[in-house]
Amino acid sequence: MVNRIFFVCLFVALYSAGSSLRCNWMDHKFRQYSENCLDLVDSMAHNSDNSIEDAVEAENIVAFPNDLYSLAFRASAEDKIGFVVQTLDEVVELFEEDHSSASWEDKPLRDLLNIVTQQAEGLRSCIGGHSHKKNKKLHLYFKRLTRNVLKEMGHTAESWELIRREIKAHLMRADQLLSPLLHAN
Repeated sequence: MVNRIFFVCLFVALYSAGSSLRCNWMDHKFRQYSENCLDLVDSMAHNSDNSIEDAVEAENIVAFPNDLYSLAFRASAEDKIGFVVQTLDEVVELFEEDHSSASWEDKPLRDLLNIVTQQAEGLRSCIGGHSHKKNKKLHLYFKRLTRNVLKEMGHTAESWELIRREIKAHLMRADQLLSPLLHAN
């Protein structure tokens, strides 16, 4: 009888631990950080009359990885978080490129990178000891952005504006990807 009770308790504990991810940081901070990042990216916008043409040009140079996000939407909670953490890390690495010709001030970029880094660290705390395998295709996508947009366009203000728009798209998709994991307070 005691063995049966023990196994029932063990089963319930294992089932509830695996069925949903509880992370206080995500529940209390993720949305705030996400909104702050998007506000900062918007504040860095370069006013241009060619905005639609530039967006089309960026899409022609390096296609947005919609397929990777589609796969991530079907992944486990831990894998979704790991994918977003990698995306945020790749964003920080991308901005390590020479951005002296960018049209924005240095302070909004520093603030953005600080918040993105804090967001990645907060999300890492949610998956704790779970090691997340890096998505090679996502990494290669960011390398292509660096090579095909920044380097080939000479790190110009226009190339950085294309990058800014791509980053905004990633931040929006990351928010959409993790929103279902947030628990109402």
